Amino acid sequence: MRQVLVIHGPNLNLLGTREPEIYGGATLEEINRELQEAAGKYGVSVRIIQSNHEGVLLDAIHQAGESVDFIIINPGAFTHYSIAIHDALKAVNIPAIEVHLSNIYRREEFRRHSVVAPAVLGQITGLGKEGYLLALEAAARYLGKKVHDA
Repeated sequence: MRQVLVIHGPNLNLLGTREPEIYGGATLEEINRELQEAAGKYGVSVRIIQSNHEGVLLDAIHQAGESVDFIIINPGAFTHYSIAIHDALKAVNIPAIEVHLSNIYRREEFRRHSVVAPAVLGQITGLGKEGYLLALEAAARYLGKKVHDA
């Protein structure tokens, strides 16, 4: 079975209570549960991690090269300055999609640039938790799996 690694970056563990007017009311656990359910329908498995530490995310990306077919990543604030995450994604050469709950292009100026974007296939922003599910569907399609309505 093809495996998708979902990486949640810093502060995403606070979803549901952190600025719900920006990030929505869903908790990280709810998003993860929906991803697990959808994965079964798409014929893929998902492994999910969250960390507030850049090095942990880097290690997860490096280790992905051994067993992961696709990466979905919400780098959180690392989006805007982590050349290390960009470089890690390029180094492992695993197809990836960048996801953001809010539309980073409608927010503060410093949030409008992603240094991660050039290292991924595409980006989904501003669709809330639905963005993760759309990324998972896109990953399954990319990997050639038959996708059922989830």
